[in-house]
Amino acid sequence: MDFLTAQLAFLSASSDDIKGKIFGLDPQIIFDALILACAVFFLFFLLSYLVFNPARDFLAKRQERIASDLAEAAEQKREAMEFKAEYDARLKEADAEVDRIVSEGKRRAKRRESEIVDAANAEAARIMERTEREIELEKSKVKDDVKKEMVAVATQMAGRFVSESMSASRQEQLVDEVLSEIGESTWREQ
Repeated sequence: MDFLTAQLAFLSASSDDIKGKIFGLDPQIIFDALILACAVFFLFFLLSYLVFNPARDFLAKRQERIASDLAEAAEQKREAMEFKAEYDARLKEADAEVDRIVSEGKRRAKRRESEIVDAANAEAARIMERTEREIELEKSKVKDDVKKEMVAVATQMAGRFVSESMSASRQEQLVDEVLSEIGESTWREQ
């Protein structure tokens, strides 16, 4: 408790001293205030040099980095948009190329189809022509065979005529027999 009483006594003594002064300022307090102000200014200057300037530089560099990152991002976005536009253009070109190739393929297929049909028609015409030639050859062969047979019959008939001296009625009878043997339709087709 002694300490408290000593403090109270000091305060009461200093309050008597303050009563005659403006705001209670004495030269010691003003001197202390000036030293304190100089110390604060010196600390502010020192902190400004050691802490605030590096912090400002750090913030400035950070702002520059953010600005460059944003610019780079904008540039990359622009490049991506250009790439996308180029990709879309190439995709359209590829679609057009596919359409062109498909239409070219269809055109070739139709042309090939017509070539195959024309070749088949030509082959069919050749087969028909060959068949008609074979039929004509077969007809001429049959005609030749008929002629040979007629000659053979005529030779037989002549041989019979010669071997028998025949009367006119007998000759007519032999001609009728020969005609009936080979058929009258054969003689009429000639």
